[in-house]
Amino acid sequence: MSRTPFGRLAVTHVLSVAGDALVAMALAGSLFFDVDPSGARWRIALYLVFTMAPFAVVGPLIGPAMDRARGGHQLMLVGSAIGRALLAVLMVSAVANDSLLLFPEAFLMLVLAKGYQVAKAAIVPTVVHSDAELVEANSKLQLLSGLGGFAAGIPGAILLLIGAGHVMALAAVAFTAAVIAAMYVPRTTVATEPAGTEEKAELRSAGVLTSASAMGTLRAIVGFVTFLLAFALRGDTGPPPSGTALGRLVGSRFVDERVQVADVFAPVGPPAWHFGVIVAMSVAGGLLGAAVSPLLRRRFPEEYLLAVAVGLAVVAGGAGFLLGGLAGQAALALLVAVAASSAKQAFDAVVQRDAPDANRGRSFARFESRFQVAWVLGAFIPVVVPMPTRLGSVFVGLAATAAGALYLAGTSAVRRGQQPPRIPTVRQVGSNVRRSVSDRRARRQTD
Repeated sequence: MSRTPFGRLAVTHVLSVAGDALVAMALAGSLFFDVDPSGARWRIALYLVFTMAPFAVVGPLIGPAMDRARGGHQLMLVGSAIGRALLAVLMVSAVANDSLLLFPEAFLMLVLAKGYQVAKAAIVPTVVHSDAELVEANSKLQLLSGLGGFAAGIPGAILLLIGAGHVMALAAVAFTAAVIAAMYVPRTTVATEPAGTEEKAELRSAGVLTSASAMGTLRAIVGFVTFLLAFALRGDTGPPPSGTALGRLVGSRFVDERVQVADVFAPVGPPAWHFGVIVAMSVAGGLLGAAVSPLLRRRFPEEYLLAVAVGLAVVAGGAGFLLGGLAGQAALALLVAVAASSAKQAFDAVVQRDAPDANRGRSFARFESRFQVAWVLGAFIPVVVPMPTRLGSVFVGLAATAAGALYLAGTSAVRRGQQPPRIPTVRQVGSNVRRSVSDRRARRQTD
Protein backbone atom coordinates (compact mmCIF):
# COMPACT_ATOMS: atom_id res chain seq x y z
CA MET A 1 0.00 0.00 0.00
CA SER A 2 1.35 3.42 -0.93
CA ARG A 3 2.39 5.64 1.97
CA THR A 4 1.33 8.99 0.49
CA PRO A 5 -2.32 10.11 0.69
CA PHE A 6 -2.51 10.55 -3.08
CA GLY A 7 -0.94 7.13 -3.64
CA ARG A 8 -3.57 5.48 -1.46
CA LEU A 9 -6.35 7.21 -3.37
CA ALA A 10 -4.69 6.20 -6.65
CA VAL A 11 -4.60 2.53 -5.61
CA THR A 12 -8.29 2.70 -4.68
CA HIS A 13 -9.09 4.35 -7.99
CA VAL A 14 -7.22 1.77 -10.06
CA LEU A 15 -8.96 -1.12 -8.32
CA SER A 16 -12.36 0.55 -8.65
CA VAL A 17 -11.87 1.24 -12.36
CA ALA A 18 -10.59 -2.31 -12.90
CA GLY A 19 -13.76 -3.66 -11.31
CA ASP A 20 -15.94 -1.40 -13.46
CA ALA A 21 -14.10 -2.56 -16.59
CA LEU A 22 -14.64 -6.21 -15.69
CA VAL A 23 -18.36 -5.55 -15.08
CA ALA A 24 -18.61 -3.94 -18.52
CA MET A 25 -16.92 -6.97 -20.10
CA ALA A 26 -19.26 -9.38 -18.34
CA LEU A 27 -22.31 -7.37 -19.36
CA ALA A 28 -21.17 -7.12 -22.98
CA GLY A 29 -22.46 -10.62 -23.61
CA SER A 30 -25.66 -10.11 -21.67
CA LEU A 31 -27.00 -6.58 -21.40
CA PHE A 32 -26.72 -5.53 -25.04
CA PHE A 33 -26.00 -8.70 -27.00
CA ASP A 34 -28.18 -11.40 -25.49
CA VAL A 35 -31.26 -9.29 -24.72
CA ASP A 36 -33.36 -7.72 -27.44
CA PRO A 37 -32.59 -4.00 -26.98
CA SER A 38 -35.89 -2.89 -28.52
CA GLY A 39 -37.77 -4.63 -25.75
CA ALA A 40 -35.27 -3.49 -23.13
CA ARG A 41 -35.34 0.22 -23.99
CA TRP A 42 -38.12 1.06 -21.57
CA ARG A 43 -36.25 -0.68 -18.75
CA ILE A 44 -33.04 1.16 -19.56
CA ALA A 45 -34.87 4.49 -19.70
CA LEU A 46 -36.49 3.79 -16.33
CA TYR A 47 -33.21 2.90 -14.67
CA LEU A 48 -31.51 5.97 -16.14
CA VAL A 49 -34.13 8.06 -14.38
CA PHE A 50 -33.29 6.26 -11.13
CA THR A 51 -29.60 6.84 -11.85
CA MET A 52 -30.15 10.58 -12.13
CA ALA A 53 -32.24 10.80 -8.97
CA PRO A 54 -29.40 10.54 -6.42
CA PHE A 55 -27.56 13.47 -8.03
CA ALA A 56 -30.56 15.65 -8.80
CA VAL A 57 -32.41 15.17 -5.51
CA VAL A 58 -30.37 13.44 -2.81
CA GLY A 59 -27.00 15.03 -3.70
CA PRO A 60 -27.92 18.63 -2.79
CA LEU A 61 -29.42 17.42 0.49
CA ILE A 62 -26.71 15.10 1.83
CA GLY A 63 -23.75 16.69 0.05
CA PRO A 64 -23.21 19.53 2.56
CA ALA A 65 -23.50 17.10 5.47
CA MET A 66 -20.88 14.82 3.92
CA ASP A 67 -18.61 17.84 3.34
CA ARG A 68 -18.59 18.77 7.03
CA ALA A 69 -18.43 15.21 8.41
CA ARG A 70 -14.95 13.92 9.08
CA GLY A 71 -14.28 11.18 6.57
CA GLY A 72 -17.71 11.54 4.96
CA HIS A 73 -16.46 11.18 1.40
CA GLN A 74 -13.98 8.49 2.40
CA LEU A 75 -16.91 6.52 3.81
CA MET A 76 -18.60 6.99 0.44
CA LEU A 77 -15.56 5.43 -1.24
CA VAL A 78 -15.75 2.45 1.10
CA GLY A 79 -19.53 2.13 0.86
CA SER A 80 -19.50 2.32 -2.93
CA ALA A 81 -16.86 -0.39 -3.14
CA ILE A 82 -18.73 -2.63 -0.69
CA GLY A 83 -21.99 -2.16 -2.58
CA ARG A 84 -20.42 -2.97 -5.93
CA ALA A 85 -18.64 -6.02 -4.50
CA LEU A 86 -21.93 -7.41 -3.19
CA LEU A 87 -23.72 -6.60 -6.43
CA ALA A 88 -20.98 -8.31 -8.45
CA VAL A 89 -21.48 -11.47 -6.39
CA LEU A 90 -25.24 -11.35 -7.00
CA MET A 91 -24.72 -10.67 -10.71
CA VAL A 92 -22.62 -13.81 -11.24
CA SER A 93 -25.72 -15.97 -11.53
CA ALA A 94 -27.75 -13.23 -13.25
CA VAL A 95 -25.15 -12.92 -16.02
CA ALA A 96 -24.85 -16.68 -16.42
CA ASN A 97 -28.63 -17.22 -16.59
CA ASP A 98 -29.69 -13.94 -18.29
CA SER A 99 -31.98 -13.20 -15.39
CA LEU A 100 -34.24 -10.14 -15.51
CA LEU A 101 -32.58 -9.09 -12.24
CA LEU A 102 -29.61 -8.16 -14.41
CA PHE A 103 -31.17 -4.81 -15.29
CA PRO A 104 -31.80 -3.39 -11.80
CA GLU A 105 -28.50 -4.81 -10.56
CA ALA A 106 -26.54 -3.35 -13.47
CA PHE A 107 -28.00 0.12 -13.07
CA LEU A 108 -27.61 0.07 -9.31
CA MET A 109 -23.98 -0.72 -10.05
CA LEU A 110 -23.92 2.35 -12.30
CA VAL A 111 -25.39 4.55 -9.54
CA LEU A 112 -22.72 3.41 -7.07
CA ALA A 113 -19.98 3.96 -9.63
CA LYS A 114 -21.12 7.53 -10.25
CA GLY A 115 -21.42 8.13 -6.52
CA TYR A 116 -17.80 7.04 -6.24
CA GLN A 117 -16.83 9.58 -8.91
CA VAL A 118 -18.41 12.41 -6.92
CA ALA A 119 -16.67 11.36 -3.71
CA LYS A 120 -13.32 10.99 -5.48
CA ALA A 121 -13.67 14.48 -6.97
CA ALA A 122 -14.10 15.89 -3.46
CA ILE A 123 -11.14 13.99 -2.00
CA VAL A 124 -8.52 14.77 -4.67
CA PRO A 125 -7.87 18.36 -3.47
CA THR A 126 -7.30 17.09 0.07
CA VAL A 127 -4.51 14.67 -0.90
CA VAL A 128 -2.28 17.13 -2.81
CA HIS A 129 0.06 19.71 -1.29
CA SER A 130 -0.97 22.73 -3.35
CA ASP A 131 -3.40 23.92 -6.01
CA ALA A 132 -0.60 23.71 -8.56
CA GLU A 133 -0.64 19.91 -8.19
CA LEU A 134 -4.40 19.60 -8.64
CA VAL A 135 -4.62 19.34 -12.43
CA GLU A 136 -1.58 17.06 -12.53
CA ALA A 137 -3.19 14.80 -9.91
CA ASN A 138 -6.42 14.54 -11.90
CA SER A 139 -4.40 13.80 -15.03
CA LYS A 140 -2.51 11.01 -13.26
CA LEU A 141 -5.74 9.47 -12.01
CA GLN A 142 -7.14 9.57 -15.55
CA LEU A 143 -4.05 7.83 -16.90
CA LEU A 144 -4.13 5.25 -14.13
CA SER A 145 -7.80 4.54 -14.79
CA GLY A 146 -7.01 3.75 -18.43
CA LEU A 147 -4.10 1.53 -17.51
CA GLY A 148 -6.14 -0.18 -14.80
CA GLY A 149 -8.96 -0.91 -17.21
CA PHE A 150 -6.51 -2.28 -19.78
CA ALA A 151 -4.77 -4.46 -17.21
CA ALA A 152 -8.08 -5.86 -16.00
CA GLY A 153 -9.13 -6.56 -19.57
CA ILE A 154 -6.39 -9.16 -20.11
CA PRO A 155 -7.53 -11.71 -17.46
CA GLY A 156 -11.13 -10.65 -18.14
CA ALA A 157 -10.83 -11.62 -21.80
CA ILE A 158 -9.39 -15.00 -20.85
CA LEU A 159 -12.16 -15.69 -18.34
CA LEU A 160 -14.76 -14.51 -20.84
CA LEU A 161 -13.91 -17.55 -22.96
CA ILE A 162 -15.04 -19.71 -20.04
CA GLY A 163 -18.10 -17.68 -19.15
CA ALA A 164 -19.27 -14.16 -18.26
CA GLY A 165 -19.99 -15.29 -14.71
CA HIS A 166 -16.28 -15.88 -14.10
CA VAL A 167 -15.51 -12.31 -15.23
CA MET A 168 -18.11 -10.95 -12.81
CA ALA A 169 -16.56 -13.01 -10.02
CA LEU A 170 -13.18 -11.41 -10.76
CA ALA A 171 -14.90 -8.01 -10.62
CA ALA A 172 -16.13 -8.88 -7.12
CA VAL A 173 -12.53 -9.62 -6.13
CA ALA A 174 -11.37 -6.26 -7.54
CA PHE A 175 -14.08 -4.35 -5.66
CA THR A 176 -13.23 -6.23 -2.44
CA ALA A 177 -9.62 -5.13 -2.84
CA ALA A 178 -10.89 -1.59 -3.46
CA VAL A 179 -12.74 -1.74 -0.11
CA ILE A 180 -9.48 -2.52 1.68
CA ALA A 181 -7.58 0.20 -0.20
CA ALA A 182 -10.31 2.79 0.45
CA MET A 183 -10.02 2.20 4.19
CA TYR A 184 -6.48 3.59 4.04
CA VAL A 185 -7.48 6.82 2.29
CA PRO A 186 -7.13 9.68 4.81
CA ARG A 187 -10.34 10.58 6.61
CA THR A 188 -10.25 14.34 6.23
CA THR A 189 -12.99 16.93 6.44
CA VAL A 190 -13.63 18.40 3.01
CA ALA A 191 -15.29 21.60 4.25
CA THR A 192 -15.59 22.52 7.93
CA GLU A 193 -18.12 25.31 7.32
CA PRO A 194 -20.94 26.00 4.85
CA ALA A 195 -20.07 27.94 1.71
CA GLY A 196 -19.71 31.65 2.43
CA THR A 197 -20.83 34.61 0.34
CA GLU A 198 -17.40 35.04 -1.25
CA GLU A 199 -17.13 31.38 -2.22
CA LYS A 200 -20.62 31.36 -3.75
CA ALA A 201 -19.84 34.52 -5.70
CA GLU A 202 -16.62 33.03 -7.09
CA LEU A 203 -18.30 29.80 -8.16
CA ARG A 204 -21.08 31.79 -9.83
CA SER A 205 -18.66 34.05 -11.64
CA ALA A 206 -19.00 34.41 -15.40
CA GLY A 207 -15.81 32.51 -16.19
CA VAL A 208 -16.62 29.49 -14.03
CA LEU A 209 -20.24 29.23 -15.18
CA THR A 210 -19.29 29.58 -18.85
CA SER A 211 -16.70 26.81 -18.52
CA ALA A 212 -19.12 24.64 -16.55
CA SER A 213 -21.73 24.99 -19.30
CA ALA A 214 -19.26 23.76 -21.94
CA MET A 215 -18.07 20.94 -19.69
CA GLY A 216 -21.63 19.87 -18.93
CA THR A 217 -22.46 19.71 -22.64
CA LEU A 218 -19.42 17.54 -23.29
CA ARG A 219 -20.41 15.21 -20.45
CA ALA A 220 -23.92 14.96 -21.93
CA ILE A 221 -22.35 14.10 -25.30
CA VAL A 222 -20.35 11.31 -23.63
CA GLY A 223 -23.53 9.79 -22.20
CA PHE A 224 -25.28 10.16 -25.55
CA VAL A 225 -22.45 8.49 -27.49
CA THR A 226 -22.17 5.67 -24.94
CA PHE A 227 -25.72 4.46 -25.47
CA LEU A 228 -25.84 5.41 -29.14
CA LEU A 229 -22.92 3.08 -29.86
CA ALA A 230 -24.17 0.43 -27.44
CA PHE A 231 -27.42 0.04 -29.36
CA ALA A 232 -25.67 0.38 -32.71
CA LEU A 233 -23.30 -2.44 -31.83
CA ARG A 234 -26.34 -4.55 -31.01
CA GLY A 235 -27.77 -3.74 -34.43
CA ASP A 236 -30.76 -1.94 -32.98
CA THR A 237 -31.24 1.24 -34.96
CA GLY A 238 -34.93 0.50 -35.05
CA PRO A 239 -36.89 -1.60 -37.55
CA PRO A 240 -37.32 -0.35 -41.12
CA PRO A 241 -40.22 2.05 -41.71
CA SER A 242 -43.58 0.30 -41.67
CA GLY A 243 -44.27 1.72 -45.11
CA THR A 244 -41.61 -0.60 -46.56
CA ALA A 245 -43.47 -3.73 -45.60
CA LEU A 246 -46.85 -2.19 -46.41
CA GLY A 247 -45.66 -1.05 -49.83
CA ARG A 248 -44.36 -4.49 -50.70
CA LEU A 249 -47.57 -6.07 -49.45
CA VAL A 250 -49.72 -3.82 -51.65
CA GLY A 251 -47.36 -4.09 -54.59
CA SER A 252 -47.40 -7.86 -54.46
CA ARG A 253 -50.95 -7.75 -55.86
CA PHE A 254 -49.68 -6.17 -59.08
CA VAL A 255 -46.07 -7.36 -59.42
CA ASP A 256 -44.17 -10.36 -58.20
CA GLU A 257 -42.72 -8.75 -55.07
CA ARG A 258 -43.14 -10.28 -51.66
CA VAL A 259 -42.66 -8.94 -48.14
CA GLN A 260 -39.21 -9.88 -46.88
CA VAL A 261 -38.21 -10.62 -43.30
CA ALA A 262 -35.74 -7.71 -43.44
CA ASP A 263 -38.65 -5.36 -44.16
CA VAL A 264 -40.18 -6.07 -40.77
CA PHE A 265 -37.32 -6.83 -38.39
CA ALA A 266 -34.17 -4.87 -37.61
CA PRO A 267 -30.96 -6.34 -39.03
CA VAL A 268 -28.72 -8.59 -36.94
CA GLY A 269 -26.03 -6.68 -35.09
CA PRO A 270 -22.33 -6.55 -35.99
CA PRO A 271 -19.87 -9.08 -34.55
CA ALA A 272 -18.99 -8.79 -30.86
CA TRP A 273 -15.36 -7.86 -31.55
CA HIS A 274 -16.62 -4.47 -32.77
CA PHE A 275 -17.52 -3.79 -29.15
CA GLY A 276 -13.90 -4.41 -28.16
CA VAL A 277 -12.68 -1.94 -30.79
CA ILE A 278 -15.00 0.80 -29.52
CA VAL A 279 -14.01 0.21 -25.89
CA ALA A 280 -10.32 0.29 -26.85
CA MET A 281 -10.81 3.58 -28.71
CA SER A 282 -12.62 5.10 -25.73
CA VAL A 283 -9.87 4.06 -23.31
CA ALA A 284 -7.17 5.29 -25.68
CA GLY A 285 -8.96 8.62 -26.08
CA GLY A 286 -9.18 9.11 -22.32
CA LEU A 287 -5.49 8.32 -21.91
CA LEU A 288 -4.49 10.63 -24.75
CA GLY A 289 -6.52 13.52 -23.40
CA ALA A 290 -5.14 13.08 -19.89
CA ALA A 291 -1.54 12.85 -21.13
CA VAL A 292 -1.62 15.82 -23.52
CA SER A 293 -3.72 18.29 -21.48
CA PRO A 294 -1.13 19.14 -18.78
CA LEU A 295 1.47 19.76 -21.48
CA LEU A 296 -0.83 22.06 -23.43
CA ARG A 297 -1.89 23.90 -20.30
CA ARG A 298 1.71 24.95 -19.66
CA ARG A 299 1.78 26.80 -22.98
CA PHE A 300 -1.81 27.89 -23.57
CA PRO A 301 -4.58 29.41 -21.43
CA GLU A 302 -7.26 27.17 -19.95
CA GLU A 303 -9.93 28.76 -22.15
CA TYR A 304 -7.99 27.76 -25.25
CA LEU A 305 -7.74 24.15 -24.09
CA LEU A 306 -11.46 23.96 -23.34
CA ALA A 307 -12.33 25.54 -26.71
CA VAL A 308 -10.14 22.97 -28.48
CA ALA A 309 -11.91 20.18 -26.58
CA VAL A 310 -15.31 21.41 -27.75
CA GLY A 311 -13.92 21.71 -31.29
CA LEU A 312 -12.77 18.08 -31.12
CA ALA A 313 -16.35 17.06 -30.28
CA VAL A 314 -17.51 18.88 -33.43
CA VAL A 315 -14.88 16.99 -35.45
CA ALA A 316 -16.00 13.74 -33.79
CA GLY A 317 -19.56 14.28 -35.00
CA GLY A 318 -18.34 15.02 -38.53
CA ALA A 319 -16.08 11.96 -38.58
CA GLY A 320 -18.88 9.69 -37.40
CA PHE A 321 -21.18 11.00 -40.12
CA LEU A 322 -18.68 10.97 -43.01
CA LEU A 323 -16.95 7.65 -42.28
CA GLY A 324 -19.90 5.56 -41.15
CA GLY A 325 -19.66 1.93 -40.12
CA LEU A 326 -17.05 0.72 -37.65
CA ALA A 327 -14.53 3.37 -38.74
CA GLY A 328 -17.02 6.15 -38.01
CA GLN A 329 -18.00 4.63 -34.67
CA ALA A 330 -14.36 4.21 -33.63
CA ALA A 331 -13.52 7.79 -34.62
CA LEU A 332 -16.57 9.08 -32.75
CA ALA A 333 -15.64 7.16 -29.59
CA LEU A 334 -11.96 8.15 -29.74
CA LEU A 335 -12.42 11.89 -30.35
CA VAL A 336 -15.26 12.30 -27.85
CA ALA A 337 -13.14 10.57 -25.19
CA VAL A 338 -10.17 12.85 -25.94
CA ALA A 339 -12.43 15.92 -25.80
CA ALA A 340 -14.08 14.99 -22.50
CA SER A 341 -10.80 14.02 -20.83
CA SER A 342 -8.92 17.16 -21.84
CA ALA A 343 -11.91 19.40 -21.04
CA LYS A 344 -12.02 18.04 -17.48
CA GLN A 345 -8.41 19.07 -16.92
CA ALA A 346 -9.12 22.54 -18.34
CA PHE A 347 -12.26 23.00 -16.23
CA ASP A 348 -10.43 22.05 -13.03
CA ALA A 349 -7.80 24.66 -13.87
CA VAL A 350 -10.45 27.35 -14.48
CA VAL A 351 -12.07 26.72 -11.08
CA GLN A 352 -8.65 26.67 -9.46
CA ARG A 353 -7.78 30.04 -11.04
CA ASP A 354 -11.10 31.94 -10.93
CA ALA A 355 -12.33 30.69 -7.54
CA PRO A 356 -9.21 30.83 -5.36
CA ASP A 357 -11.15 31.19 -2.11
CA ALA A 358 -13.60 28.38 -2.82
CA ASN A 359 -13.28 25.05 -1.08
CA ARG A 360 -11.93 22.75 -3.81
CA GLY A 361 -13.38 19.50 -2.53
CA ARG A 362 -16.87 20.86 -2.05
CA SER A 363 -16.78 22.73 -5.36
CA PHE A 364 -15.59 19.82 -7.49
CA ALA A 365 -18.04 17.43 -5.85
CA ARG A 366 -20.98 19.73 -6.62
CA PHE A 367 -19.91 20.31 -10.19
CA GLU A 368 -19.31 16.58 -10.65
CA SER A 369 -22.86 15.88 -9.45
CA ARG A 370 -24.23 18.26 -12.08
CA PHE A 371 -22.06 16.71 -14.77
CA GLN A 372 -23.32 13.24 -13.84
CA VAL A 373 -26.88 14.49 -14.30
CA ALA A 374 -25.87 15.87 -17.71
CA TRP A 375 -24.41 12.44 -18.60
CA VAL A 376 -27.68 10.72 -17.76
CA LEU A 377 -29.74 13.26 -19.68
CA GLY A 378 -27.53 12.76 -22.72
CA ALA A 379 -27.78 8.99 -22.42
CA PHE A 380 -31.56 9.19 -22.17
CA ILE A 381 -31.95 10.52 -25.75
CA PRO A 382 -30.70 7.49 -27.76
CA VAL A 383 -32.48 5.16 -25.34
CA VAL A 384 -35.86 6.77 -25.99
CA VAL A 385 -35.30 7.72 -29.65
CA PRO A 386 -33.73 4.91 -31.76
CA MET A 387 -31.37 6.33 -34.35
CA PRO A 388 -28.51 5.15 -36.57
CA THR A 389 -24.95 6.13 -35.71
CA ARG A 390 -24.69 8.65 -38.53
CA LEU A 391 -27.78 10.53 -37.40
CA GLY A 392 -26.49 10.46 -33.84
CA SER A 393 -23.15 11.83 -35.07
CA VAL A 394 -24.99 14.77 -36.63
CA PHE A 395 -26.64 15.39 -33.27
CA VAL A 396 -23.23 15.32 -31.57
CA GLY A 397 -21.80 17.79 -34.06
CA LEU A 398 -24.72 20.19 -33.72
CA ALA A 399 -24.71 20.05 -29.90
CA ALA A 400 -20.96 20.63 -29.76
CA THR A 401 -21.20 23.47 -32.28
CA ALA A 402 -23.88 25.20 -30.22
CA ALA A 403 -21.84 24.70 -27.04
CA GLY A 404 -18.75 26.05 -28.75
CA ALA A 405 -20.56 29.14 -30.03
CA LEU A 406 -21.95 29.89 -26.57
CA TYR A 407 -18.57 29.28 -24.96
CA LEU A 408 -16.69 31.58 -27.36
CA ALA A 409 -19.36 34.28 -26.95
CA GLY A 410 -19.19 33.87 -23.19
CA THR A 411 -15.40 34.07 -22.94
CA SER A 412 -15.35 37.11 -25.25
CA ALA A 413 -17.93 38.85 -23.05
CA VAL A 414 -15.93 38.01 -19.92
CA ARG A 415 -12.79 39.56 -21.42
CA ARG A 416 -14.76 42.73 -22.18
CA GLY A 417 -16.13 42.79 -18.65
CA GLN A 418 -19.68 42.09 -19.80
CA GLN A 419 -22.22 39.48 -18.74
CA PRO A 420 -22.02 36.42 -21.03
CA PRO A 421 -25.14 35.17 -22.83
CA ARG A 422 -27.08 32.50 -20.99
CA ILE A 423 -29.66 29.96 -22.06
CA PRO A 424 -32.78 30.73 -20.00
CA THR A 425 -33.59 28.20 -17.33
CA VAL A 426 -36.93 26.43 -17.04
CA ARG A 427 -37.86 28.72 -14.15
CA GLN A 428 -37.01 31.82 -16.17
CA VAL A 429 -39.01 30.58 -19.16
CA GLY A 430 -41.99 29.86 -16.93
CA SER A 431 -41.70 33.27 -15.31
CA ASN A 432 -41.61 34.98 -18.72
CA VAL A 433 -44.65 33.02 -19.90
CA ARG A 434 -46.63 33.93 -16.77
CA ARG A 435 -45.62 37.57 -17.13
CA SER A 436 -46.70 37.56 -20.80
CA VAL A 437 -50.08 36.02 -19.95
CA SER A 438 -50.62 38.55 -17.16
CA ASP A 439 -49.79 41.45 -19.50
CA ARG A 440 -52.28 40.21 -22.10
CA ARG A 441 -55.02 39.90 -19.51
CA ALA A 442 -54.26 43.40 -18.27
CA ARG A 443 -54.51 44.81 -21.80
CA ARG A 444 -57.82 43.07 -22.41
CA GLN A 445 -59.27 44.47 -19.18
CA THR A 446 -58.04 47.94 -20.13
CA ASP A 447 -59.52 47.71 -23.63
